[in-house]
Amino acid sequence: MKILFIGNSFTSRNNLPGLLSQLAEARGRRCECHLIAAGGASLRMHWNKGVAQEEMQRKRYDFVVLQEQSTLPIKNPKRMHENIRLFDTAIKATGSGTALYLTWARQNVPETQKQITEAYTTIGSELGATVVPVGVAWEQFIRGHRHPVLHDADRSHPSLAGSYLAACVFLTVLMGENPVGITSDIAGLTRTDAESLQKCAEFIAPPG
Repeated sequence: MKILFIGNSFTSRNNLPGLLSQLAEARGRRCECHLIAAGGASLRMHWNKGVAQEEMQRKRYDFVVLQEQSTLPIKNPKRMHENIRLFDTAIKATGSGTALYLTWARQNVPETQKQITEAYTTIGSELGATVVPVGVAWEQFIRGHRHPVLHDADRSHPSLAGSYLAACVFLTVLMGENPVGITSDIAGLTRTDAESLQKCAEFIAPPG
């Protein structure tokens, strides 16, 4: 499977695409990932730059994953939806599928997860895009576990555990593979923590 990720540091931190490739390999699957990311970038910034469109024309991807700037779904969901529509048209024109990376609330404002989830699922339903509900998985995991901590020290970006959970959800939703039981070691993540994160992702399905 070939996947193009378009986003910012929420995707590039801890090399989420690489983690997904490693999980896929453990399941006997090959996942070739390409990342286009810039710190703090919105999808409109990527669209205006044009690099992502050039990459989509250069190579055929099974999925193009769109990750919006983290607070835009809260502050201006209308603008976010406009950005995703632009990309969705271009993605479909290349024969690829659109996937939306539903992200998480900042650690000090967990109540905003509802708005983030709604912003992504609404446009996902409109466009028939695949929603990858990472933020929903985070919300469920945090509700039932104190460790490992999913947020980094800045209370915004993902810790390694947070990115690993995200990769497990991507594996489940985009590749239809169950992460539970994967034993490939991740430096900096204990086997026990990896198992609890895998179990959380096992039951996550695209919302809506």
